[in-house]
Formats: sequence, structure tokens, C-alpha cells
Amino acid sequence: MIRPNCRFAKFEFFIISLFAFLLSIGNAMAIEEPKYSLTEKSNDFEIRAYNALVVAETIVEGNLDQASSAGFKRIADYIFGNNTARNGSSEKISMTAPVTLEQKNEKISMTAPVSMAKDSGKWRIYFVMPSKYTLDTLPTPNNKAVSLRALPARNFAVLRFSGLAGEEKTAKKTEELLTWLKTKNIQAVGTPELARYNPPWTLPFLRRNEILVEI
Repeated sequence: MIRPNCRFAKFEFFIISLFAFLLSIGNAMAIEEPKYSLTEKSNDFEIRAYNALVVAETIVEGNLDQASSAGFKRIADYIFGNNTARNGSSEKISMTAPVTLEQKNEKISMTAPVSMAKDSGKWRIYFVMPSKYTLDTLPTPNNKAVSLRALPARNFAVLRFSGLAGEEKTAKKTEELLTWLKTKNIQAVGTPELARYNPPWTLPFLRRNEILVEI
């Protein structure tokens, strides 16, 4: 019979081993993220200055989770080789993070980030392309529903949070970010975006999500 203290020791060893394994996976799967400089930080709130970047994007319909899944698959198909490079062959593009969702509100300029309100039922989903590419050097998407776009350097207010980023929690965090901006007398430009950094099999407490709004 295993003594209670031995059971605890084995359980503790299992937890430590599991945590080390998860960390090793995270390091092995490290992928490029958009470059920015941090200009202000207050707990989970940040002000960031992002460099200019290029995105691959698509417009999809449905609720937040449906749009996220459909958009991810469509753009993943592009970066995994459903494209035509300048030499006529296909090209695989490195995966980046995050996957970003913006609700397409026809009443708001599409140069501004995202609305989480259920208005048009359409979402813009985009991946930031690796920094080694420009709009001219990226392969052309074979799927006409995927397009490429260059975005200028911009400043964003950001709220970072963990867990599952469903519609209710996303709306709550969006309100928290906009309230924080009001207390600092900072004007938001357009409406917020939801950024998800982790694959769907990531445990909720290890997930990184962000609400971003241009300022």
C-alpha cells in the first residue's frame, strides 16, 4: 500500500513534470509576434506603439466563435501553401500570433480596429505576416476570399487577460479597457479588436488574450 505522503509526492512530481512539459512545448512552438514598443503599463493595461505591418485577412459571417474558426482555417490554408509565389510555385509561410478578430461594422471606417457589437454579423479575421515579408514579396492567395493589406505604424491601448475569450467575457473586457481610457482622457479611434495567441488545445488558465483599441 502506498502511504499518503508518497501519494502526495508522486502527485507533486506529476504536476511539476506536466508544467515543465507545457513550458517546453511553448518554447518549441515559439512564433513571431508583431513588433511594438511599450510606452505605458498599469497592471493588465498597456499603451503600445506598433510598427508598420502586413496582414493576410478574410471576411466571414457568424458569431464570434464561428467566425474565428472559419477565418482561421481560411488564412491557415493560405500560409500553409494555397498560394502562388513569384516563381510560380507555392510557398509555406511561418505561423505568427495572434489571430485577430474585428467585427465589420459598416458605419465605422475599416481603417479603425474592431467593434464587438453584434451589428452586421461579419468579421474581419487576420494574421500578421512575418516581418521578413513586404506586400510585394508575399505570395498571392489562390483563394479570392483572402487578401493582403499593409497597415501603418499605430498606437494601441491593450488589456491582457487569460481564460476563454467568448462573447460575454470579450464584451466585459472591452468595457474595462474603454473605461480605463476615459479615466486617462485618451480618445479611442474606432472600436476594439480581440487578439487570441494560443492554439485551441491550450488550457484556459495558460491562454493569452488581448483587447486592443487604436488611440
